[in-house]
Amino acid sequence: MKMSDLNNIEEIANYIVANGKGILAADESNPTCGKRFDSIGVESNEENRRDYREMLFRSEGMKGNIGGVILFDETIRQKAEDGTPLVNIILDQGALPGIKVDQGLKPIGDSEESLTQGLEGLDERLKEYYSLGAKFTKWRAVIKVGDSLPSEEAVTSNMNALAEYAKLVQENNMVPMVEPEVLMDGNHSIDQCFEATSRSLECLFRLLKEKEVNIKGTILKPNMVTSGSESSNKADINEVANQTIRCLKMHLPDDLPGVTFLSGGQSDLDSTAHLDAMNRIGGFAWKLSFSYGRALQQPALKAWMGKKENAPLAQKALSHRAHMNRLASEGAWSASLES
Repeated sequence: MKMSDLNNIEEIANYIVANGKGILAADESNPTCGKRFDSIGVESNEENRRDYREMLFRSEGMKGNIGGVILFDETIRQKAEDGTPLVNIILDQGALPGIKVDQGLKPIGDSEESLTQGLEGLDERLKEYYSLGAKFTKWRAVIKVGDSLPSEEAVTSNMNALAEYAKLVQENNMVPMVEPEVLMDGNHSIDQCFEATSRSLECLFRLLKEKEVNIKGTILKPNMVTSGSESSNKADINEVANQTIRCLKMHLPDDLPGVTFLSGGQSDLDSTAHLDAMNRIGGFAWKLSFSYGRALQQPALKAWMGKKENAPLAQKALSHRAHMNRLASEGAWSASLES
């Protein structure tokens, strides 16, 4: 399917995940981008952020491997050094521009859990983003795992906000990406992650159905079912793949076009290996692909170091990771391809 043939949200959703393609998440807020730049000793100002993202978007490996790019508010408005809107560079690479629309987290009462903000004024913001060229949007909910966590209130309120957001996005002719992230942070077991992910997905898809959201024009961006990052008993690649698929099959309707996983703090190689293992198992109707930020960008960031002359090396690093993850989305990756 060509981009020029995309007439509705169902076609857009399918285009983004067609033929093993995935999503480059480049929607880091300025403070998050600042932390990444600090790690390579580069000042996080508007020009440097623009130069870095322009360099990523012009990478040869965007073509054929990346179907969508999630942008931050600043980036969707920016022009490249030569005056070309960054949105046009993305389109020229055969990818569709998307936009993060939530406005961060607010604590629920005095608990350690949070509720994502951003529904107020969302309709107006969506209309503007559509006029700026956005074809899809993203909203992230955050679910913590721990003793007696997540609470019922945290799950229900966050999934309800995701469903309300999705409905509003479709009314504005864009594809909603729904991201119910069960955090890796903590020493919890893979079974605890499975339970929290299962509860979140069950609630989310029930509410999406209640609000009559068109599932065929929706993309899910979930976490994989893994052990906590500080767990002493880490699940291996096959267990993560099997548990994740089992959880998804319990709750996802077959007409959902695509599942694009977040990497959630996994290393770039782990997130590729897990995705490949799931696609080798197979047996599901939806496309299983990627929506990675750090796991696609980290090698490129390290190669770039804020220097123009390093751009070709950095682009080669991003292109390699994009290609490896496309292969993983087709169950055709191998660790030997990384050397």
